[in-house]
Amino acid sequence: MAMKRLGPTLCVCLLVASAAARAQSLTSELSVVTGISSEDVATLGAQARLFGELESEIRIYLEGAWASRSDVETDAFGAAYPYEGRLQLVEAYAERIVHHGPWLAGARLGRYRTPFGIYARSDHAYTGFLRAPLIRYDDYYGLSNHFLEGGVNMVVGTPSVNAEISLGVPQDIGTAVRQPGFDPVIHVQAYRGSFVFGFSHLRSKPYERRSFAQGQMVFTGIDVRWMQKGVQLRGEYIAGRPFDAVSTDGWYIDAIVHKPVLGPVTLVARVEDLDYEAGRRSAFNTRYTAGGRVQFTTAVAGHFNVLHQSLPLANGKRTG
Repeated sequence: MAMKRLGPTLCVCLLVASAAARAQSLTSELSVVTGISSEDVATLGAQARLFGELESEIRIYLEGAWASRSDVETDAFGAAYPYEGRLQLVEAYAERIVHHGPWLAGARLGRYRTPFGIYARSDHAYTGFLRAPLIRYDDYYGLSNHFLEGGVNMVVGTPSVNAEISLGVPQDIGTAVRQPGFDPVIHVQAYRGSFVFGFSHLRSKPYERRSFAQGQMVFTGIDVRWMQKGVQLRGEYIAGRPFDAVSTDGWYIDAIVHKPVLGPVTLVARVEDLDYEAGRRSAFNTRYTAGGRVQFTTAVAGHFNVLHQSLPLANGKRTG
């Protein structure tokens, strides 16, 4: 997997939200995106969403996406959606949460993003970052922001401490499509002041289909978020294996700043590291990203990223 130093990446997003498509309190939304990169990559995509709450206090969420780009070997623009040139169902679920005194309990049934770490669409799509963290992209032997579950995701606890338990099977999109099988995931969150702390564990079948990929995919992770006065710091660390006889560990730290003095601009920065231990096939990558998001109008936003990365290989070569 050859990597190189990369230059600017630019993305423009058009968001059209409609309250006219209502059945009780349902809202429809359409996002259209286009972007270019100094890697000689151009992209075009769209997502349509229908979401809201029914009379029965059941919340539904439906999302479909289409996207295509000129070079499928890059991770540019892959923060939350794959670019495969075909229409795909992303999420489709119904959920309900009930409260009783200090306790809460709920369930999400259908097709949903894998509840591991900082996993929601809103955490990664169009936040100012145009690439997924290294630990969350298809081809780097870690997790993927394109992992999806088909099953039930149960939550129980209190507003300050709660646990999610997902019982289902993989329904992934993108290039990292896990093999069929039972796929339990646990995610625990605790809230304290301006902090959110999380712990996650996943056990699944590998997405690598070649003969050397035997056994189970197993990852454990921790995540932390801190938010105050227009500044958000967040990060994740994961450790585990994509299949037997190898290991992957990595982390990232994000800074997202949106202050009144910046007007329509949100500034972002990320530092991250990924280590894949596989003998002579090992790969160790570090990446630095800086950029921003500019809200031109209520419906149009632009994103800009500049990054530097390196991949020291087992043979000692470093491309750049």
